[in-house]
Amino acid sequence: MSAKTNPIRILTVDDHPLLREGIAALVSTQSDMKPVAEASNGREAIQLFRTMRPDVTLMDVQMPEIDGIEALIAIRSEFPDARVIVLTTYSGDVQAMRALKAGAQAYLLKGLLRQELLETIRRCGSVERPASDARIEDQSAE
Repeated sequence: MSAKTNPIRILTVDDHPLLREGIAALVSTQSDMKPVAEASNGREAIQLFRTMRPDVTLMDVQMPEIDGIEALIAIRSEFPDARVIVLTTYSGDVQAMRALKAGAQAYLLKGLLRQELLETIRRCGSVERPASDARIEDQSAE
């Protein structure tokens, strides 16, 4: 029997289609990652999370309808083990700090995504995931 590792399943949430498409293109080149869904606002993110149960969610903070922090709070209240990486434009962003307090595992600056995105996804999605369930242990170290 082979102990094949399932790829890290990723939901990308951002109101800019070009950013979502760029992330999907980058992630698709990695054998250990798989983009499973994209959302353009927090409302869609909550619905897609329920349906897809991704291992890692990349979530923009500023979005229409429901912003990233409210979506994060809603997702984590229903799925406490959800792993969310917040995407923001500004270093030291107050909203990013609020997201971390609400349960996000990390935040990344959009301008540095290319360099840090894959490593951060691997770090957040590295805890073993059962094949039939996206539940994972909470990491407290960093």
